[in-house]
Amino acid sequence: MPMTILGIGTAVPRHQISQAESAAMAQRISASTPERGALLARIQRRSGVNVRHSVLLEAAEHGDGIEGRLPFYGGSSPSTGERIRRFETHAAPLALEVARLALADAGLGPERITHLVTVSCTGFQAPGFDLALMGQLPLNPDVERTHVGFMGCHGSLNGLRVARAFVEADPSACVLLCSVELCSLHMHYGWDPEKVVANSLFADGAGALVAGGPATDASPLRVLGSGSTLIPGSSDLMSWTITDHGFEMTLSSRVPDTIAAHLRPWLERWLSARGQSVASIGSWALHPGGPRILTAVAAAAELSPSQVEPSAAVLRQFGNMSSATILFILERLRRTAAPRPWVALAFGPGLSVEASLLG
Repeated sequence: MPMTILGIGTAVPRHQISQAESAAMAQRISASTPERGALLARIQRRSGVNVRHSVLLEAAEHGDGIEGRLPFYGGSSPSTGERIRRFETHAAPLALEVARLALADAGLGPERITHLVTVSCTGFQAPGFDLALMGQLPLNPDVERTHVGFMGCHGSLNGLRVARAFVEADPSACVLLCSVELCSLHMHYGWDPEKVVANSLFADGAGALVAGGPATDASPLRVLGSGSTLIPGSSDLMSWTITDHGFEMTLSSRVPDTIAAHLRPWLERWLSARGQSVASIGSWALHPGGPRILTAVAAAAELSPSQVEPSAAVLRQFGNMSSATILFILERLRRTAAPRPWVALAFGPGLSVEASLLG
């Protein structure tokens, strides 16, 4: 029995940063020469990101300029311990907000949840924000918990596969999936071309969905399949590692070309096994790792600008919120009654591809 998505909720922190403020921040922590400062400004303009949100931002009246709005990033790079303490402070409130929104959207109370799947790659704590959801929604203490951790931008699709396994094994199951990513905790200091690109893209956000068996909707949104593949010889192209000063993203400039070269053959095989083809897909939820990745996927799958626009719009309005981003795009597609079936695609360290088919 296919799993049905019953409700979706998304949220971002209260305060946001403009592209101009982001460029000023980047120059303060990464540019040691005017030439590097000019390059950083160009990178910010080409990022495809107009606005980002962060749990670290202060209100505008708390100070002039980026120094007053983002005091966490002062003269020296914060330690990993300092960054994780901020995760412990801010992750649970966002998780609770999106979980309540998803439950309300589904028209269900928290007592209906039987399984909880949490997703994050930007913070670690035990007990984690899953315990906050258990105690403050509240959920039944017998709810079965699973955490999908440190899998990168495709983590919510991994979580969706876990949820689908629970529902297909037990038709009475009702799963709450919750992703919280606080990427702004891991800004990189100093000059490193791959990391300054990552600094221009990543942002904070959270998403949740409620899923279960058959729904009463006239046209329920069902998860029909999932897929995964590792691109050979690509393990050095993208990484996410823990250092003394935060989690560091390595994002090679070869990633878009590698995706463009390898995605189409696998995608055709995967869809064909499910009675579909690239041409038969009505809408696409593409994780916007950056504008060049969206361009590469569009080229590989021969997608029109309108098919890529839902993903590009989320990138412009929110930035790359790692695993939470795909839930924002799915919410947008559902809200606009986008043509079905849908394919959700995301990429992560490996270089790996994760996919879900919805219809």
